[in-house]
Amino acid sequence: MRMEDQSGAKYGCKDVLASSASGIWQGLAADYRHHPPGEVGSFQSSNLEIAIATACNLDCVVSRTGDRIRQHTRVEAGTIWFCPTGVQETDIVVSEWHEALHIYLPASAFAAISEARGRAACRPESVPYLGGFFDERLRRLGADVLRELIAPTAASAVLIDTLAIELTTCIINTYSGVAFAPDGSVSVQGLDDRRLRRVLDYMTAHLEDDVRLKDLADAACLSVFHFIRMFTSTTGLTPHRYLSRLRLERAKTLLSLKTMSIAEIAQACRFSSQSAFSRAFRRATIATPQAYRRQSS
Repeated sequence: MRMEDQSGAKYGCKDVLASSASGIWQGLAADYRHHPPGEVGSFQSSNLEIAIATACNLDCVVSRTGDRIRQHTRVEAGTIWFCPTGVQETDIVVSEWHEALHIYLPASAFAAISEARGRAACRPESVPYLGGFFDERLRRLGADVLRELIAPTAASAVLIDTLAIELTTCIINTYSGVAFAPDGSVSVQGLDDRRLRRVLDYMTAHLEDDVRLKDLADAACLSVFHFIRMFTSTTGLTPHRYLSRLRLERAKTLLSLKTMSIAEIAQACRFSSQSAFSRAFRRATIATPQAYRRQSS
């Protein structure tokens, strides 16, 4: 089953507040849901599911059974559940309403990180069936996913690919029993000038195209795992932030030239909508696109 389809198959298509079901995201899938009181049917997970509560009725309790374990969780904002790949969940009961972000990670994400690090392989099935726990790093990464789900940025695909790696790495290190020691030599080394120039040239040449993290890593002839760390060490910015900055600079030029409408500029710079472009532009410049265009006269 595709990541994009798992949530609908398990919880149904009602009460979805936001979703990545369009399939634009590749590294992970996610949706944000309002869960009313009731029961959820039996379901076997084909991708690792992470659920993070964001709001709830104070009396909300979620009960569920999986991997021969019965869990009863009193819900509050920040509560996290795992449902690992292959686990059959039954007797899922929600006593009162709550809202939660559901993130789905594929098995390929675990294999890619294990291969990149050259260490013992970590299978997604090794993640335990956990419920009712708190992990601030996972919560913060989930908050980043949710923000991107609600208001996509110009380099959304690169950011989501990066967050998928960070989520998978966090889960492997903390919950799988196959922790990897950090490799400091990679982050200190950074990218050499030739590799960096190839990546920046690729970004500049594809500002109006759908750029993925793997495209940038391929330009540097590196795995995505090593590329993120080396690029960030060299430039001081993540690939997502660097690409977003280049696209915002191009947007400024297009606004000053006045040959395109603001909606056309938003599309050319890979924003999901004119409103998303306006929000991002105002955060970066403290001016709306309209005001910036007037000021550049």
